[in-house]
Amino acid sequence: MLAPIFDAGRNQANLQLATVSRDIALAQYERAIQSAFREVADALAGRATLGEQLAAQQRLVRAENGRNDLADLRYRNGAASYLEVLDAQRSLLAAQQGLVQVQTLVAQNLTGLYRVLGGGWSAADGG
Repeated sequence: MLAPIFDAGRNQANLQLATVSRDIALAQYERAIQSAFREVADALAGRATLGEQLAAQQRLVRAENGRNDLADLRYRNGAASYLEVLDAQRSLLAAQQGLVQVQTLVAQNLTGLYRVLGGGWSAADGG
């Protein structure tokens, strides 16, 4: 006799509301997981690409450094003008600046990867 005789469908409506709320929470959870996996995959793909770029830029700096040394040697021995030395120095500087830019991208990528993997800091800390 403790069960209500007439509840005008309130119990059924509450059950439907709970079911819909559960489905919404589940969809939000799945979306968050998919987003996290996508962010990690993007960061790892970027890491591989940036590693190749870094190696190529380091090779370019070594080559330009060798060119600079040869231009300087040629100038000291009278086989080239100082303009050739300046051009080699300019190219070396451009290659070194490119290397610094790629190193910056690598550091940013590592920071992003650390963040998407959990990072050890909260949003309240500014991360």
